[in-house]
Amino acid sequence: MDLINVQYLKGRLYTRRFNLKRKLVLENGRVFYGKGFGSFDTKIAEIIFNTSMVGYQEMMSDASYCEQIVLMTYPLIGNYGVCDEDNESRYTYISGLIVREYNDEPSNFRATDSLGTEMKEKNVVGLCNVDTRAITRIIRDQGSMKGMICDMDFDDKKALKLIKDYKVSKTMIAKVSTKKTWIVRIQNPLFTIVALDCGMRLSSVKKLTNHKCTVVVMPHNSTKEEILKYKPDGLFISDGPGDPVDNIDIISLISSFKGELPIFGIGIGFLLIALSYGAKTYKMVNGHHGVNYPVLCIEDMKIEITSQNHSYAIVDESIDKTGLDITHVNLINNEIEGFVDKELNILAVHFHPNSYEKTDDDIKIYKNYIRLVEKVKGVKNAKKKRY
Repeated sequence: MDLINVQYLKGRLYTRRFNLKRKLVLENGRVFYGKGFGSFDTKIAEIIFNTSMVGYQEMMSDASYCEQIVLMTYPLIGNYGVCDEDNESRYTYISGLIVREYNDEPSNFRATDSLGTEMKEKNVVGLCNVDTRAITRIIRDQGSMKGMICDMDFDDKKALKLIKDYKVSKTMIAKVSTKKTWIVRIQNPLFTIVALDCGMRLSSVKKLTNHKCTVVVMPHNSTKEEILKYKPDGLFISDGPGDPVDNIDIISLISSFKGELPIFGIGIGFLLIALSYGAKTYKMVNGHHGVNYPVLCIEDMKIEITSQNHSYAIVDESIDKTGLDITHVNLINNEIEGFVDKELNILAVHFHPNSYEKTDDDIKIYKNYIRLVEKVKGVKNAKKKRY
């Protein structure tokens, strides 16, 4: 029997639903039974696991999780609710959320809603009271796979057929990118940076504005001429979802700006820049999704604990003849995490520079990019004065 409990949270009405039995059907035939929360739609998507203890709201609003069901390895989720100010974008992109124990009564003075209510409004399916450790081990050993969250009475054979027929989209960046240009202006800016929106996170915009940059966020399919109309001092390629090789137009655009503008890439932007140099990428077994990945910065030999969210990586051997210098290496699997082209003023990192500016290490990547912008702008101004 479905039980519904109506409560108030900071003046907003929400419903708490439980005892609604649902299940997860994996591509390999395994079935896990649990209880639903959030939306009670039927969803098929790729399932990945995230090792973070907190940050479920940021994940929901992060375009890098587009068309994915996120399994949280930390057992208790929902205890601090959601806060409208913490979203990484204006929309919600994930298909579903799987947790061990879901808390629908948040204790947080900043909370504006419960997680379940937010998921219901954004049509994100939820499944709790399942053995998340067992599912994590399956994905860890067999690789990320497709799955379906559905009602208990949904036929398993039919579910497996639908899962098998489901195809991952090759136009994910087009789905999540802004459809029109928007600008974040600041007082007395030093630079203008055009950010190519491949799935832009608001924290990246804040980082750039904190470094005295006016940020012009443009659609992924913007042309070189459209970008140059804003007279940018630099080009930023944002993080985003999907397979980077599906984005030939963006790769060509990046190539056209080499040597003309300082370029900075994060996440899929890192991979797109690498592909523009002729490097190759591959899909990882289960990807990197979490906030505790150790990365070695070769410049100062310091280890940084990084936040990461990607399913693709660079083939090590393919970067040897590109002329790129490796700057960061993952200490778990030796994956390339960063590179620089000092001659063409290009740098990129695969991880997400920390959203909190507490130490110099947190903002070092952005500082390095701003130095490149300053250097190039200084050279251009010197040439103008000479003539």
